[in-house]
Amino acid sequence: MRQFRSHGDGRFSTDDFKLLGDRGVIEAGVRIWHPETIEVGQNVYVGHDAMIKGYPSGYITIGDDTWIGQGVFMHGGGGIALGQRVGIGPFVRMLTSSHEIPTRNVAILDAPLRFAPITIEDDVDVGVGAIILPGVRIGKGAQIGAGAIVTRDVPAYAIAAGNPATVIRMRDP
Repeated sequence: MRQFRSHGDGRFSTDDFKLLGDRGVIEAGVRIWHPETIEVGQNVYVGHDAMIKGYPSGYITIGDDTWIGQGVFMHGGGGIALGQRVGIGPFVRMLTSSHEIPTRNVAILDAPLRFAPITIEDDVDVGVGAIILPGVRIGKGAQIGAGAIVTRDVPAYAIAAGNPATVIRMRDP
């Protein structure tokens, strides 16, 4: 039987980051695990009660001038790269791992994890409550609608919404 263990409480010191740029704001209640795997650019805002879970074998990079809303959850086991001037709406979820689907005689919880990175390019806006799943790339200037579940790549300058998220139109030039 699997023995669970604590991941800790997410308390951190700003001295522990791999890189922490100037002029940023990390609001009260933010919890960060493994800050030594996290690079944060200049002028980044992280909203109240966000949970940023670095991972010993993963990474999280956050580009300059990026805004991360309150209650956001980021799991960096497979790697997360956010470009510059990215807006991540409140309560967005970014997941970089999932369990493989085993045969019926093995509980899914006991199946191996599969990791895949999330890449969000410059100038992207992700709407409130969206979920970004492992292995997704969101192209430059794209907009993701509120509540969307992004299961596959979104091209640059696309507007995608729904479950699963689909491109509903392209932004005007």
